[in-house]
Amino acid sequence: MSQTLTRSYTNPVYSDYFADPFVLKVDQTYFAYGTTPTPGRDGNRFPVLRSDDLIHWRYIAHALRPLSNPPGVTYWAPEVARGDDGRFYMYYSATPTNSDEYHRLRVAIADDPAGPFVDAGKILFPDAGFTIDASPFRDPQTGRWYLYYATDYVEDEPHGTGLAVASLDDDMMTVRELPRMALRATCDWQIYERNRDYKGRIWEKWHCIEGPFVVYHDNKYWLLYSGGAWHSDNYGIGFAVADAPMGPWRDDFAQHGPFVLRGTKDVIGPGHASVTVAPDDRSLVLVYHAWDQSRTARRMCIDPLHFTAAGPRCDGPSTNSRTL
Repeated sequence: MSQTLTRSYTNPVYSDYFADPFVLKVDQTYFAYGTTPTPGRDGNRFPVLRSDDLIHWRYIAHALRPLSNPPGVTYWAPEVARGDDGRFYMYYSATPTNSDEYHRLRVAIADDPAGPFVDAGKILFPDAGFTIDASPFRDPQTGRWYLYYATDYVEDEPHGTGLAVASLDDDMMTVRELPRMALRATCDWQIYERNRDYKGRIWEKWHCIEGPFVVYHDNKYWLLYSGGAWHSDNYGIGFAVADAPMGPWRDDFAQHGPFVLRGTKDVIGPGHASVTVAPDDRSLVLVYHAWDQSRTARRMCIDPLHFTAAGPRCDGPSTNSRTL
């Protein structure tokens, strides 16, 4: 039964370092998973937070048992889905070296949303090269699972990191068919770096769109993503739209900038978001990270997400007290 709640919040809603926030609602409880630069005291990765209202969060534990063969060096961007078998599947990337180029997508499984998650022992796209930011999506029309993620496109211009999608088997871990390109970066606001030294050569313009996730609304599929450089002022959230989970995606809106959410003089680099449903079981809430003014940490923020005639829009980024 839904309920109407009005509660005040001020961003950030969690004071510690918590990048790439993903929020999963399990019954009436929220679990948040994020990226941090250091492991927990037990060596596990990815802190898990718990909340009853999206506003007040408490740390539970670090969720993922670290890789051992080979050991992981850095771990990025966890997202979790509840499977039909009642278990919880965490999609994340890890690299066994200090080079970001060797990040690959993996999946870990737990019986509880708080973990511990144990890696399933397989790379999801072993032939794809650099792959990060996996986001599982269950199509409400068919019940089938899809996985959206970011990967590099270097064969033709515009060069850079773009988005792909693959359909999954019922086991949540096996790719049903060859992945398909979903979206490429094309705009100046999506440039990660000019003259980037990467993969053994200099790229005049290296574009980047990443952190994808899909929302089904009004019989359409809305693919939201972050674009630009995660550490810079131009980082923001754009979107594309399609009639089916595999696309094709229309993104002509991108030429005019990151409409969904963009930084301000007070909020630096808001992005790498997820969406969840508010405690009223109706309203959508965008969960994202943003830098503090001294750029020492990315912290978790929330603001309402609405659909307008021009597409999805976030009522943020906010810094003053607001109601949810």
